[in-house]
Amino acid sequence: MKFFAIGFAILISIAGFSSAHAAQTVSISNELEKKVIEWRRDLHLNPELSNREFRTADVIAKHLTSLGLEVETGVAHTGVIGVLKGGKPGPTIALRADMDALPVIEQTDVSFKSKAVSEYRGKEVGVMHACGHDLHMAMLMGAAEQLAIMKEQVAGTVVFIFQPAEEGAPKGEEGGAELMLKEGLFSRYQPEVVFGIHVWSAGTAGQITYREGPLMASSDRFEITVKGKQTHGSRPWGGVDPIVAAGQIIGNTQTIVSRQVDITKAPAVISFGIVEGGVRNNIIPDEVYLEGTIRNFDMDNRA
Repeated sequence: MKFFAIGFAILISIAGFSSAHAAQTVSISNELEKKVIEWRRDLHLNPELSNREFRTADVIAKHLTSLGLEVETGVAHTGVIGVLKGGKPGPTIALRADMDALPVIEQTDVSFKSKAVSEYRGKEVGVMHACGHDLHMAMLMGAAEQLAIMKEQVAGTVVFIFQPAEEGAPKGEEGGAELMLKEGLFSRYQPEVVFGIHVWSAGTAGQITYREGPLMASSDRFEITVKGKQTHGSRPWGGVDPIVAAGQIIGNTQTIVSRQVDITKAPAVISFGIVEGGVRNNIIPDEVYLEGTIRNFDMDNRA
């Protein structure tokens, strides 16, 4: 589990330990491999959507408590915080992992395949950890255990942040990092820096990738309601067709990036993920609902 070991080596160097301690930590962390795999598979088998991570939070809180950490639960609804105070004076750093899963039906043959279902946008959906959050949590649980073992050698304080609703709170609710900050997370613990590792399925096992400048894009959600006038499908001239208008919006929106944004400066993407409208093949509906995402690496482009 090279990635796991390398992550610990980086963490130890950040905390100001000697190279000898770093080597020791990598050796000890290999003993955690089996535990981390078990945690990851359990969390993958039992995924929960944003602001609904109740079982997930309980698993994390019990583990952090067993390590003797100061534990805070119910942060931004279901978030969990663990605090490890080292045996030596030093800075406060934070390590962060996200907790929520996605409304996706898992299509794999692994023994720990998710069969979970839940409600999303009023519909029953499959639930899956399709973005690596199960791995992130398991890695951070392992980091907490490793550093708890080395508590007397830790120079400073480590705050373990398990953040719910990274994928966005359900409509009409608050959640995620924004709510954690609103509730005063940073004012309570005052970390000097926060580190979060993200796994990447397209990468090569055992390697850490990096680049100069931004790597992960900003994310904005947009919603559009196209209002028309209902009429029978045989008499489109008797109403106003929002489906045709929505189709034109979707097509024309793609030209914003390709024709109006200087993409030599930084890439940008506009994608539609939800198109809803109509209940019957021969009725032109009153409205069509569109929802999508905008991703940017440059804030001028974003604006």
